[in-house]
Amino acid sequence: MTDADAMRRAISLARTHLGQTADNPSVGCVIVRDGVLLGEAVTGLGGRPHAEELALDRAGEAARGATAYVTLEPCGERSSGAPSCGERLVAAGVARVVIACEDPSVLAAGRGLERLRDAGIATDVGLLRDEAAALYSAYRPRT
Repeated sequence: MTDADAMRRAISLARTHLGQTADNPSVGCVIVRDGVLLGEAVTGLGGRPHAEELALDRAGEAARGATAYVTLEPCGERSSGAPSCGERLVAAGVARVVIACEDPSVLAAGRGLERLRDAGIATDVGLLRDEAAALYSAYRPRT
């Protein structure tokens, strides 16, 4: 599975819950190591749980050293105080995170990326950005 294949799968997953995730965007996440799909998920109906949480749960310990492909920048902070997706990716020991689009929220933009980079996780931003951005054209983050 190539980077583009994995991100296309994440975009396809995100499409399945468009308009059904309340105030949160519908995000797709795919976790791959050595070309093998380990876990995948989409944001839950109503906006919780987040895609990264579900995909990491499905991948389990196999996520260590893997690459996560996410259609939107992982959250860097949670209003509930629960671990953010950025924190969960760090704790899972993923080696790399590929992100299609940055989070457009002025309150969240860059925080997830910063958390990942501060932990030494390789990050790539922009793979299939235009395809993923189309998913979020109607998303209006709270400010």
